[in-house]
Amino acid sequence: MNFTDSIIILLRQNFREADRMVSVYTLEHGRMALRFPGVNKAASRLKALSEPFTHSTARIYIRRNAAIGCVTGGKIEAVYPNIRADFKKTGLALFCCELFHKLTPEHNPNQDKFLLLQTALEQLETGAYNHAFAPAFLLRLMQLSGFGLQDAPVLDIDADFWQTLHTAPLGRLNFLEEKEIAGINKARYVCQRFLNRCLDYPLNTAAQLELTAPIEIEEAIMETALEPQAV
Repeated sequence: MNFTDSIIILLRQNFREADRMVSVYTLEHGRMALRFPGVNKAASRLKALSEPFTHSTARIYIRRNAAIGCVTGGKIEAVYPNIRADFKKTGLALFCCELFHKLTPEHNPNQDKFLLLQTALEQLETGAYNHAFAPAFLLRLMQLSGFGLQDAPVLDIDADFWQTLHTAPLGRLNFLEEKEIAGINKARYVCQRFLNRCLDYPLNTAAQLELTAPIEIEEAIMETALEPQAV
């Protein structure tokens, strides 16, 4: 089967002498494993397409009953140079990609999820780094994944602030007031508890959710706060 799809690279690793294996999230086919043959050779024209958080339109071939497809060509849509030139932004981009790799099922397309990741990268490319980006991104992915908390603020987080985390542009979440910073810490705690329950292994990029101050929260609250909600 041959088809063309819009893809974003989530992670990559070298395979054999010259190939790369990648995890991608696609617009029409969801998360997939793909192979880029020969991209580690000096003359390869597809190497840039296989870099983390690169957005491209790729030609993909999958043999019948095969689990892994092969990229045979493509065109780069965006490489996000401003993100790659900034250490903190690069960490956030890798965090978003790792979340998609760990929390999205294979071959289960969701165009809203693809748009979430694409929009997050675009806003990170053009906006400034902010401390609310990581928890706000995960809260939105949770919402799209059936663990919706948008309409049920937890831990006494202000309802308007909670809605802002779920709906405002990610690149504009600049909070300076003490109450807002406390709200960000609580949102990080919610995200950490969710990941602890859903993942067998911690994220490599988990530092993006580290609390900036101690926080006292009753464990019992969180046991009921993270149940799947109708979305």
